[in-house]
Amino acid sequence: MAANRRAELRGRLPDALRLYVLTDRGLARGRVEARIVADAIAGGATAIQLRWKQGPLAEALRVGREVRQVCHAARVPFIVNDRVDLALALDADGVHVGVDDLPVAETRALVGDRMIVGYSPPTLEAALAAERDGADYLGVGPIYTTGTKADAGAAVGVEHLARIVEAVGIPVVGIGGIDASNASPVVAAGAVGVAVISAVVAADDVEAAARALRQAVEAGLRSRA
Repeated sequence: MAANRRAELRGRLPDALRLYVLTDRGLARGRVEARIVADAIAGGATAIQLRWKQGPLAEALRVGREVRQVCHAARVPFIVNDRVDLALALDADGVHVGVDDLPVAETRALVGDRMIVGYSPPTLEAALAAERDGADYLGVGPIYTTGTKADAGAAVGVEHLARIVEAVGIPVVGIGGIDASNASPVVAAGAVGVAVISAVVAADDVEAAARALRQAVEAGLRSRA
């Protein structure tokens, strides 16, 4: 793929981040990641993140290659959570880092223009710093209370997200406790889309859950028109 993937992906990030689905083996109920991803994309997911919190890296490489193949066949960005080394090994379209991972500036220095970089800022100041350091988008949350991430912290609400959206010039997605019943207000507050884990990955019908979420996102976008 082109060395400067970043420029091409940045140009379509607002659309590509409408429904951003993160994998989670612990919530998958025994279903393989590639199958979940394919069903999520069929339901309207526009970006996929490989979230690998435990297990051998050799297994992460195998799973990541399968997921990347599904994503690329559908022209959906494939992003890796936390691990810059894994993202590089998988030739991912992007990597997403947080406060406990490699800082944005160092991440950008390593990946150059090969991929986009996302960041989860805990504060408005951190969001502004991440943009200056080369982040291409931000994931803000938890918007609502969530039990999926043990270290997520207290809910920040849509007001906090709106303040960050107003202050930065890069796309912002909301994450944390979001499902089809509460996604629209997140987008109405200025987010380009929502990022979800359990609402899709743990659903009985992954495709239907993704479709309902995508419809809620589109409703939120229409409310801003």
